[in-house]
Amino acid sequence: MTKTIALAGNPNVGKSTLFNALTGSRQHVGNWPGKTVEKKEGRLQLGDEEVLVVDLPGTYSLTAYSIEEIITRDFIVNEKPTAVIAVVNAANLDRNLYLVTQLIELGMPVIVALNMTDISKRRGLHISLMGLSERLGGIPVVETVGNRSEGLEDLVQAIALVLKYPHTGNIQTTYSGILGEEIQNLKSEIELREDLLETYRPGWLATKMLEGDQGVISALESRGAEDLLESARDARIRIEEGTGEDPEILIADQRYQFVDRIVESALERPRETIITRSEKVDEIVTHRFWGLPIFFLLMWLVFQFTSNVSGPFLDWVDIFINGFIYRWTGWGLEYIGLGDHWVDSLIMDGVIAGVGGVLVFVPVLLFLYLALGVLEDSGYMARAAFVMDRVMRWMGLHGKSFLPMIVGFGCTVPAVYATRTLENEKDRKLTAFLATFMSCGARLPIYVVFGAAFFGAASGSLVFAMYFLGIVVALITGYVMKNTIYRSSPPAPFVMELPPYRIPHPKDIWTQMWERTQGFLVKSGTVILGVSVALWLLMAIPAHPDKGLFNEVQAGDSLFGRVSGLIAPIFKPAGFGSWQSTGSLVTGILAKEVIVSTMSQIYAGESHPPEVSVVPFGEDLASVSVDFGRAVLLTAQEALNIIPRTINLIPFVNIGELDFFPAESRKVDTTRLEGSLINAYAATAGSSAGGPIAAVAFNVFVLLYIPCVSAVSAMRQEFGQRWMWAQITYTLVIAWAAAVLVFQVGQILFL
Repeated sequence: MTKTIALAGNPNVGKSTLFNALTGSRQHVGNWPGKTVEKKEGRLQLGDEEVLVVDLPGTYSLTAYSIEEIITRDFIVNEKPTAVIAVVNAANLDRNLYLVTQLIELGMPVIVALNMTDISKRRGLHISLMGLSERLGGIPVVETVGNRSEGLEDLVQAIALVLKYPHTGNIQTTYSGILGEEIQNLKSEIELREDLLETYRPGWLATKMLEGDQGVISALESRGAEDLLESARDARIRIEEGTGEDPEILIADQRYQFVDRIVESALERPRETIITRSEKVDEIVTHRFWGLPIFFLLMWLVFQFTSNVSGPFLDWVDIFINGFIYRWTGWGLEYIGLGDHWVDSLIMDGVIAGVGGVLVFVPVLLFLYLALGVLEDSGYMARAAFVMDRVMRWMGLHGKSFLPMIVGFGCTVPAVYATRTLENEKDRKLTAFLATFMSCGARLPIYVVFGAAFFGAASGSLVFAMYFLGIVVALITGYVMKNTIYRSSPPAPFVMELPPYRIPHPKDIWTQMWERTQGFLVKSGTVILGVSVALWLLMAIPAHPDKGLFNEVQAGDSLFGRVSGLIAPIFKPAGFGSWQSTGSLVTGILAKEVIVSTMSQIYAGESHPPEVSVVPFGEDLASVSVDFGRAVLLTAQEALNIIPRTINLIPFVNIGELDFFPAESRKVDTTRLEGSLINAYAATAGSSAGGPIAAVAFNVFVLLYIPCVSAVSAMRQEFGQRWMWAQITYTLVIAWAAAVLVFQVGQILFL
């Protein structure tokens, strides 16, 4: 039977970093049985034995409120792993040992990993490993610095020792007064129930019943322990009458007193408080006035980095897929006699134009996830939640709700599920509703292609504007809902432990980048491929026999073109009332990446395809390689140019930008799709000057309208059909109104 090691700990203690260090590349990410919360598992090789390592969601206590905390508690209590590694922030023993003592009381073999010991030493803290181990009942205590893999060998040795000689700490929290008496009485009753002793430790179960833990109470009800629960209810009443306090508060208070005694005997503090660099930085970064401008400045830099710095690689991938691969695939099909066959159209105009049109934007997503990974691994993301707390309270939420919204910048689906970290059902529903306005990574390629087509080097400004607009719409929506639907529900208190700042670890950032981008690539190979083939088929079928034959019909006269044309007039006031734009929005409901894919297929079919290559293969490949080197240099140039572009935001300031290549030697970056968009939107807007305004209106609609089918499904699963349909209706109305407003006002102001 495979032995299991569970990693448990408070949020932001470096638990996942240790998990990555222990398991390396031997990891699997799935979902918990019956749940959609992410589950991480990995394998650790100990000699000839392979051990399963499970990274549990972060929790402050085994008294669970949020869904993620319940998962952690239930796994430890019910699944009974062979041992638990309790990852502890060495710089904050007082709070972290609360969970450790609960784990020991459960009778689990526990290893304490004192993580971030480098930070605790900089604060002048000295922890006696032997003293702490003794006070915790003799369990192993190991010092680690997870992001440097320091102490990893000692931790692995401790795991091997505990697996060979399981040892549970012999400590029991001492409860005094009437609370202690009632716990002892309940404990005596539990000891008479042999069926319960197989699952629970009597002392732990007694405290859980007095705390009113609903998970434990439900489990006991299913076992027919009504008499025991009745005794617990009577005990709670006696405690409240005797002390005037809720038993749960008394238990927490006396447990913290117990933890304080352990800490005092094992921890030596400096005579004078040392102000750390993190605290000095936080005086500015979390300042009540400067915090928000710094947050928006960082977001501006992220989207400049994402849009402009990734641009050269985006152009190179476009050259490689829609140039090199397109040319030589066409040559290959012509060589085997399928040049004018429907198979040629399917592969060239369906698969390559569809899937290839989306794969072009992989560099954009890589750069986005790199930027977000750096902010997250450095410890800034927790500060962002803290800074945004005041703003979130304006719409009836608290800073913790901002974290799922940050997740929404990557993907809306996990953002909806991330609301499970919130305890309050009202907070969960409202946060999930607003998270759909956070611009996900799938929308980013749309902004980038429109930005490059209509705004050139200033495309980063369009990207930033879309992300900023999403936040503004969420704020306004939240404020309205707070004063209507949730008028009588004040925001819950916000308590969050800020992790210390640290230098981001390249391996962890790369792991995050790859995992997230891999999901995009999988979607490209499944959903987008399927939609591309289906779309090609619909565009190959004439809407009427008089309009042509199969695969010999104008795109506008195809079945897809005619159906899209019926809906198109709705968007005429927004400046993009063409069947091409409308059809792209319809397919975008499946997945936002499909919008670019659809446009690539539509405009590829309407424009003349590039001629099949007559250049020798080796020469063509060498040209692509040279273009790659050029992309590397231009990427460095764009990274450096972020500084002058940001400074140039100051009125009357204009600093020159770097330019590695003379303008006359540079290739025009406008792709076939971008050129087609410029012409198409000039036509629908009525003038070439109105084209950019219509393009912005289209992007506003993409930002605000229905999220993808997966996100809608997640909303339905979490909150039911009524909330799902309310969200769909609201987003459609607000998206159309905003797009029309942008186009109409834009025409007045700029034309």
